Amino acid sequence: MPKQPAFPGLRHAMKKKQTRREKFLAEMEAVVPWGRLLVLIEPHYPKAGPRGGRPPMPMETMLRVYFLQQWYALSDPMAEEMLYDSDAMRHFAGIEFGDDRIPDETTILNFRHLLETHELTEKLFAEVNSHLADQGMTLRSGALVDATIIDARHRRRTRPGPAIPRCRLRRRAMTGSLA
Repeated sequence: MPKQPAFPGLRHAMKKKQTRREKFLAEMEAVVPWGRLLVLIEPHYPKAGPRGGRPPMPMETMLRVYFLQQWYALSDPMAEEMLYDSDAMRHFAGIEFGDDRIPDETTILNFRHLLETHELTEKLFAEVNSHLADQGMTLRSGALVDATIIDARHRRRTRPGPAIPRCRLRRRAMTGSLA
């Protein structure tokens, strides 16, 4: 009998274990002064025009996606991909899967360019750092690296003798041992 699909919000609420990513994002939700940051961006953010057209994404959603990019070293296409892939990131950005539209890579790029054009990136991070410093906190930088599968061709050995794995050669060179 096929399994009945669950609602995304219900599945998130019923989870038994909270991941490191969810814990970090919950902490950032609490400590980042979102309201103060939105005030900096608001004068420059596009408004819905009187002639119609596609309405802009919510400004807070775009700001949160931008911060996700910075914290997890995501490119614009990868940020879009992670919003489709990660419940934690979608929840942090305020996007309910199926209810809201997810910003595509061009929308993410345009928001990043808007921040850069109006020199808001430095102001945003200065505001966050000063707010965190007032609370006695520090945000350290780091990066998550995505694994990529690379098609590597097998090379023919040119030296006689038994093959020694490269990792053992490096270890031998670093430690001086034969292990």
